[in-house]
Amino acid sequence: MTALIVIVVLVVLIVGWVIMTYNRLVALRTQVANGWAQIDVQLKRRYDLIPNLVESVKGYMGHEQDTLRQVIEARNKAVAANPGTGPATGATAATIAAESALTASIGKMFALAEAYPDLKANQSVQQLMEELSSTENKIGFARQYYNDTATALNTAVQSFPGNLIAGQFAFQNAELWRVAESERAAVEVAPKVSLR
Repeated sequence: MTALIVIVVLVVLIVGWVIMTYNRLVALRTQVANGWAQIDVQLKRRYDLIPNLVESVKGYMGHEQDTLRQVIEARNKAVAANPGTGPATGATAATIAAESALTASIGKMFALAEAYPDLKANQSVQQLMEELSSTENKIGFARQYYNDTATALNTAVQSFPGNLIAGQFAFQNAELWRVAESERAAVEVAPKVSLR
């Protein structure tokens, strides 16, 4: 009789542990999806602002048409690469690469805009550039939240004994949003500031 009670208690504990681990993994996966959705909202805002900004600066940056064309092309590629459905679709790597290229081209456009005093004095252009800069900051914060939740999920999926449950129920690692080489190159192109 005592052996039966011990077996029942062990089974209840194991089942309880499986349920708790599964629910934790589901919660983490949901947080990752929420993080991706927050990025997606900001990317949509960015996609809407870019054509307006490019149209506003075209007249001022007459000699920089190639840069403006690159910004629009990068925006269009980013829109096409972002299905808006999140990391579970496997489209994350393509989206990250396209967004990194867009970020780099925006950085080049901002750097070139510094050379045009009339452009800097235009109120509507200034407002659009401030909105885009604010959106870029929000994207950065959303990426940080996404990476934090993706790291928590990845740790839970890979750690023993949780990995036994994760493998059994097909939980997968979430891809982290990393800075691409194209974004690093954009930083190198940025104008140098001297306080002398």
